[in-house]
This record gives sequence, C-alpha cells and structure tokens, in this order.
Amino acid sequence: MEGPTPEPVYVDVDKGLTLACIVFLCLFLIVMIIRCAKVIMDPYSAIPTSTWEEQHLDD
Repeated sequence: MEGPTPEPVYVDVDKGLTLACIVFLCLFLIVMIIRCAKVIMDPYSAIPTSTWEEQHLDD
C-alpha cells in the first residue's frame, strides 16, 4: 500500500501580486528619494545650460 499522497501546493495569486506591487512601489519610492535628494543638493544642475544661454540672448 502506498502512503498518503501529498496535497499539491497552491500558490496564492493575490498574495503574490500584492507583494510584487509593494516591492515595485518601494523601489520607486527609493529612486524618487534619491532623485529628489540630488536636486536639493544641487538644484542648478537639473536645469539645462541651453535654457540659460537662450534667456541671455533674448534679453
């Protein structure tokens, strides 16, 4: 006689999808924090120099 057959492992799709979304949101938040910190540290580096040159030519 054979032993009891093991039950198949069911993957909870909702839990997996929720976990994937939370991980994605955390990564997005970390990237945005780093990007905002760079802008706060040096705000003028975020502005292209061509904008400054065009403004001086128009004046």
